[in-house]
Amino acid sequence: MIRTLLKNSQLPELPPVSVEFPITGYEEVYARLEAIELGHIAISDCYVAEIGGDYPILKRLEKTAINVDELDYLAKRLESFDSYELAQFQSAAVSCGYFDMRDLINLTFCCQEVTVVQDFTDLTAIGRKHYMDLHGGLTEAEQKTVDFRKTALSLLLTEEGKITPYGVVYNNGMNLEPIYDGLYFPDYRYSGDTRLTIAATDDHLPKDTEDIAWLYLPMEDCQIERALMRAGIQAGEMRLCIEENELPDALSALVEIDDVFELNRLCTCVQKLGRDALPKLEAALLLANPTNVTEARHLAEQLDLFDYIPGISTPEEYGRHMITESGHFEYDDNLNEFYDYEKYGKWRMDQEQGQFVEGGYVSYHGFISMEEVLSGNRSERLEMTMGGM
Repeated sequence: MIRTLLKNSQLPELPPVSVEFPITGYEEVYARLEAIELGHIAISDCYVAEIGGDYPILKRLEKTAINVDELDYLAKRLESFDSYELAQFQSAAVSCGYFDMRDLINLTFCCQEVTVVQDFTDLTAIGRKHYMDLHGGLTEAEQKTVDFRKTALSLLLTEEGKITPYGVVYNNGMNLEPIYDGLYFPDYRYSGDTRLTIAATDDHLPKDTEDIAWLYLPMEDCQIERALMRAGIQAGEMRLCIEENELPDALSALVEIDDVFELNRLCTCVQKLGRDALPKLEAALLLANPTNVTEARHLAEQLDLFDYIPGISTPEEYGRHMITESGHFEYDDNLNEFYDYEKYGKWRMDQEQGQFVEGGYVSYHGFISMEEVLSGNRSERLEMTMGGM
């Protein structure tokens, strides 16, 4: 985490704004920055009065002006690093003298090439780590055949190491590539809850353009708006391409990318349901058969109107589940042979809207029709007993 106190250097009489990175609650943060006339989509207009947190190297940003979205992107990159990668990043920044935000972002993509030695007592461990830094990994055969002690001595005797507060760093010929050009953030999926990764481009540009605004749904609408504005993409001149799709299959079949904000609302709804609810959602979609993303979202918003029992495929299995496992009845195991599970399962199916789908049985229990649910109308659950509705 990075903690900052941001000020408007042009209007010092305005109060500073405290912002933590990576940002949570973008709309609120942008609104607080806008209140002191800061937070431009592309200009570095936020004067860093104070900075602290988990990355001491970023202290060098203090008393400089930063762009809020650049620092947010950098914070997301750094949050994924382990302790050794952080040592590589911070040591390389010191060794190479990087202060510029663009350079720091680009450094996150190549700092893994350097070797940092923090403990000189184990030459074999030093050699193994250095070998992995040079080759990007280590095979089982190399683990057995490479003389890591010799590798370490060869490194240490070069006298090319530079002492930093984070260890002795050996740059290994690392080359800082301009992956981030100062405008278009490279593709980086930060959240594990991303359902759709979309590449947005200006449709005046070639289809293979690298000038891409990456959208990771769900995200706050203001993030989408800023990403498109930063890339100079107008609403009616936008080309959208889905690069990764982690929605259930029944939803993916409905996805059309003409309205990114409606897709975002759908992904937000799916995220709120959680992964455990996805099989039930897919079953409900197969039962209700929505024709577009909006109808699917309306269904997902009232998924509690549906019941889903996985792993059954016959009326007998359904009746057995309802009598023995649902908790609706006082089941007596001693009377098991007297229960007619199939008859009850068929009767129940006749009384409700339900069907067997791949994976189980799904049924609808709302007061209104499923068509009305798909249209966005709200309903309470309709419960059923042995006597009927």
